[in-house]
Amino acid sequence: MKIIQITAADTWPIRKQVMWPDRPIDYVKLEQDEKGQHYALTVGEHVVSIVSLFYEDNKAQFRKFATLTSEQGKGYGSRLLQYVLAEAAQQPIDAIWCNARLDKSGYYERFGLKKTDRTFTKGGISYVIMDKKLT
Repeated sequence: MKIIQITAADTWPIRKQVMWPDRPIDYVKLEQDEKGQHYALTVGEHVVSIVSLFYEDNKAQFRKFATLTSEQGKGYGSRLLQYVLAEAAQQPIDAIWCNARLDKSGYYERFGLKKTDRTFTKGGISYVIMDKKLT
């Protein structure tokens, strides 16, 4: 198992498969993808978990965090998220945040992220903005 940096395009197949399997591939692409840092956790030669990290205005946002369904529950996503949080904490930023699916917010709380009062719905799914202060 190792964590590597990958291109934005390398994240798209897993984003689509895990997050939006019924949508076209363009739905999982982000306008900001070329400005982000993209990470994958690999087992052997296979990518099993991905996440993208974006810096803006003294904050970092991680987005499109996904682990293959067949590999969930094995700690791979947690390992990748710990890595990305540690990477962000080494930068001169004040906080890291994400748009968490409401039903997954408890998972992120285990990593020190806290729910804000900001919520929204996209594609029929409820989200809450969560953040973690770094300073």
